[in-house]
Amino acid sequence: MTDIAPPVRAVVFDMDGLMFNTELVFNESGRELLRRRGKEPHPELFGRMMGRRAPEAFAVMIELMELDETFEQLAPESEAIFAELLDEILQPMPGLFTLLDRIEAAGIPKGVATSSGRAYLNRMLERFDLLHRFPMTLGAEDVSHGKPHPEIYLTAAARLAVDPEEMMVLEDSEAGVRAAAAAGAQTIAIPHEQCHQQDHCLATAIAKSLDDPVILDRIPTLIK
Repeated sequence: MTDIAPPVRAVVFDMDGLMFNTELVFNESGRELLRRRGKEPHPELFGRMMGRRAPEAFAVMIELMELDETFEQLAPESEAIFAELLDEILQPMPGLFTLLDRIEAAGIPKGVATSSGRAYLNRMLERFDLLHRFPMTLGAEDVSHGKPHPEIYLTAAARLAVDPEEMMVLEDSEAGVRAAAAAGAQTIAIPHEQCHQQDHCLATAIAKSLDDPVILDRIPTLIK
């Protein structure tokens, strides 16, 4: 990444932990899933699961926590716990709507690229009446390789008809930052409480929130 980046011509959002505080919900549901099995989470568990597609994330849990169940056996129970916690905990991350308004005022195309499945992606966006504001979305089913592989962000750039270097990607997890950086995107990390110990050294810059000037100042007043 050079010191002088090209103008931002598209913005791509990760979703979990970036747009919404769902990583907190995931962690709480994971704790409950393990509690029912008489286990306490390994200190590295949730950090290693974060940003990955569900089968890959559960593979980490199964190995690290020495579980004798498969992803197919654990997933339905985990999803039920997650759904029970969602209404109580779910919130948009600070600055989300300010940033969306700024991007739309500039006329810059935007999208979502998440490791989660499309049905879940659509449900989450619909909860906050955001689905219509993202004409380009990519989920786990749309790629062959999950983050930290760069495929999803290379695909996003192609869908948005920009070079990866002209695309600003907003990520919270180490896996996501690695994916965006490997794609050649301008990568902004916005760490939160659940991932502050992860390595974001490959990010172009680190912001405190979605309405941090580190992000807003990269959005032109009007797209050219």
